[in-house]
Amino acid sequence: MSTTKRGGAAGALDLGPSRAAAAADPDAVAADRARLAALLPSVPVWLHQVHGVRVVEVDAANRASLLADPPDADAAVTRTPGIAIAVRAADCLPVVLCDRRGTIVAAAHAGWRGLAAGVLEATVRAMAVDPRDVVAWIGPAIGPSAFEVGRDVLDAFAAAYPSDAACFIPVGDGKWLADLPALARRRLARAGVGAVAGGTWCTHGDAARFHSWRRDRSAGRMATAIAIVPGA
Repeated sequence: MSTTKRGGAAGALDLGPSRAAAAADPDAVAADRARLAALLPSVPVWLHQVHGVRVVEVDAANRASLLADPPDADAAVTRTPGIAIAVRAADCLPVVLCDRRGTIVAAAHAGWRGLAAGVLEATVRAMAVDPRDVVAWIGPAIGPSAFEVGRDVLDAFAAAYPSDAACFIPVGDGKWLADLPALARRRLARAGVGAVAGGTWCTHGDAARFHSWRRDRSAGRMATAIAIVPGA
């Protein structure tokens, strides 16, 4: 599931930084996290997201320690029913994955740096199942008509896969519009994942529903969470 910004304790739902206590309004963030947790089988494990490729596995043995001290990572997987995992975003791509048998789920935070470095491929590898059996969903993120980038971003993708330059539209003055969802679909396809949905909601263009760092320069964050429901 993925949240919008509607219905928060302080007016706009905000899931905040990796530790709620570090938020500008920690009480409001804690209340909003409690609202999210009420919709899940358990309080979700959060990550201290660093735009990297580290994937952590969450299980019954380490869940309590990870709840107390969110790990430096940008993706998590779990094979344990009842354990929820979540990522935060406000323009970056949130991506959730599962296998068709429902034996493992994953959540990844894919900003352009992590996406170019291979966070989605690392997540698929960590799932340790046949990628052809994996289904992925891309949540709300900045869309291809709003994400203006420089040569460094284009080069980060095209250096490894020259054909990915097709996901960039030049707009002049050394700038391009980048299609992050399209780049994610290409990365997932190369990892063997063919079933990919979502990726159609633009955080930047829908101020009524979504936080957007590039639009507002605010610290507000949405959440995208996933869990294996016990007994399902």
